[in-house]
Amino acid sequence: MMTHLGRPFDFSSRDILLRDPENAALYLAEFLESGDMELFQEGLRHVAKAQEGGVKAVAEHADLGRANLYKALSKKGNPQMGTVNKMLAALGLKLTVTPVHR
Repeated sequence: MMTHLGRPFDFSSRDILLRDPENAALYLAEFLESGDMELFQEGLRHVAKAQEGGVKAVAEHADLGRANLYKALSKKGNPQMGTVNKMLAALGLKLTVTPVHR
């Protein structure tokens, strides 16, 4: 049986999509819904890197140190809620809490 390889994923397309706050919100919401905070943190990293100017520009807009934001978004990072909120605000996003419907 021969396996057909598809086209490689075009990450530049993902980045273009993640520059739009609506798309970024949907992307990050999926990670939050999963309950996997490491995955959410990775999603934040993807969204930040996708912006014009990358993480550096997000750090400047959020009034955060670039090195601190890189560290917070790293695989070993543990960003504080204040850092996440500032970053989200710089991206035109915010966290919201909703009741769980049972």
